[in-house]
Amino acid sequence: MFEQRGWCRFAHDPRLAAWVAHAHKVAAEIAADSGHIAEWLRCGGTWFAGVNILPNDVAGRLPSGPALAGEAVDFVEKRFGRPHWDQAQISVIYPGYPKPMEGETPAAFRFRRDRDAAHVDGLLPLGATRRRHLQEPHGFVLGLPLSSADRDASPMVVWEGSHEIMRAVFAERLQGVAPADWGGVDLTDIYQAARRRCFDSCPRVTIHAQPGEAYLIHRLALHGVAPWGADAVAPPEGRMIAYFRPELPAIADWLA
Repeated sequence: MFEQRGWCRFAHDPRLAAWVAHAHKVAAEIAADSGHIAEWLRCGGTWFAGVNILPNDVAGRLPSGPALAGEAVDFVEKRFGRPHWDQAQISVIYPGYPKPMEGETPAAFRFRRDRDAAHVDGLLPLGATRRRHLQEPHGFVLGLPLSSADRDASPMVVWEGSHEIMRAVFAERLQGVAPADWGGVDLTDIYQAARRRCFDSCPRVTIHAQPGEAYLIHRLALHGVAPWGADAVAPPEGRMIAYFRPELPAIADWLA
């Protein structure tokens, strides 16, 4: 199912729930810290981005906390091998998301609002012209909700099957290029065209999960975050999710 759809969801697991309960306390303190707020608050105060800010070790464990474990972790290790876990992102969405971000063009804001800021991870905009290059070849995206929230509280959005469209397009463009040189190839135009194809041909699916549950997204899948629903409810700390995106040991595996 993961290979076909480009994502999968895991039911509540008590082993993961133990990690989440501890991580929630740490993440809430981080997101309430004035220094971190100044650095990471975006979109008119409606998104705390918190990239690589959770102080977990390479095994995913937090100080004085339980092991990162559960069915989702078992699945990842079986399919990808035991990852060198990155420090997780703490992404917190608040009511009213999205609002325009400082310096964001009207077109960019409309894309965030109307197209969920849909993207493939790892393709970073470089230079004054912000052309897209592969700079962070992630192995996958693992989402671990830390707070309970309604299904309309800015859920994750995935375009099912988009990973195969993206794989084919990138493979054609990078054919004959040594993997060590992939980061220097401008992928902007083919990426944007492939994204439009995904919007037209792939089902847009929202993923709702609660603490102790998890979801896994293929590294090439088009995904984003939906706007906050008019009647959505979340706790005072917002809709909080930890995201792990460990990079692949070898960039050549990105299209495997």
